[in-house]
Amino acid sequence: MNEATDEQILFLFQNPGTKDKGFTLLMDRYNRRIYWHIRRLVVAHEDAQDLLQETFINVYKHLHTFNGDSKLYTWLYRVATNECLRLFKERKRFLGSFEEISEKLVDTLHENSTLESDQVLVRLQEAILRLPEKQRLVFTLRYYDELPYEEISKILDSSVSSLKTNYHLASSKVKAFMIKEA
Repeated sequence: MNEATDEQILFLFQNPGTKDKGFTLLMDRYNRRIYWHIRRLVVAHEDAQDLLQETFINVYKHLHTFNGDSKLYTWLYRVATNECLRLFKERKRFLGSFEEISEKLVDTLHENSTLESDQVLVRLQEAILRLPEKQRLVFTLRYYDELPYEEISKILDSSVSSLKTNYHLASSKVKAFMIKEA
């Protein structure tokens, strides 16, 4: 089974004798995609690895509750996004505010960037990190993952019109930041 479909993965997972095989196929199929989604939100590789592991632990525990109302990857993104939000909430207790968390993420971004050729990408990521939480989530899911608003709506439990507004505002802020920093 080289490229198993979501339906095949779910079928394997639901049967006790093939549950582990189904889960392995799920991880093989979505591991990289979910990792980069998390990494763009939390910046640090170590945090992304930890959250990816937590995401897949939660997926393993709760995949039986997946009812097919959305695509499997949408559900996985929601679990991963919730893990990121949990980390941000936990850090808010120590750092005080979302803005302080964003500043810490920007510092981490600059610490991990060494190549001069990456500076445009670093500035883009910095612009995104400076967005308010909801705008950052919407922008990341739409810009990098190219998800349709309907899928983002299911991931973030928000209306499509609200998401479009947040994306438009985020895009404007990112453009303004990039122009200012050019």
